[in-house]
Amino acid sequence: MEAFVGTWKLLESNKFDDYMKKVGVGFATRQIANVTKPTTIIEMEGNTCIVKTQSTFKNTEIKFKLGEEFDETTADDRKVKSTVTLDGKKLKHVQKWEGKETSLVREIQDGKLILTLIMDDVVSTRTYEKAP
Repeated sequence: MEAFVGTWKLLESNKFDDYMKKVGVGFATRQIANVTKPTTIIEMEGNTCIVKTQSTFKNTEIKFKLGEEFDETTADDRKVKSTVTLDGKKLKHVQKWEGKETSLVREIQDGKLILTLIMDDVVSTRTYEKAP
């Protein structure tokens, strides 16, 4: 978990609009989200993980313990049941709502944080670099 702790700034994004469409995000929100470069802050407090996402559009914060389901309201206002697990070197975040499911997988590659968003057949990647 320690490898993920820190402040991460978005560098590049691929197929994020396709992913948001698949999840059901409306046009106006997608337009804003596509030009927003969020900062993700990952912290640990004992065995509780805190993930804050900050941008000019919206700030979100989730707190969780690995392997324990929790209620989450996403940046696009979906009410989901989430579970985050550590699978080897990957942090897997699964969101479930209304019979749907999406996965957000974070991993560190070459010092960068790679976020892979998966919904059915759509795969989006967002690459973050650690802030000094």
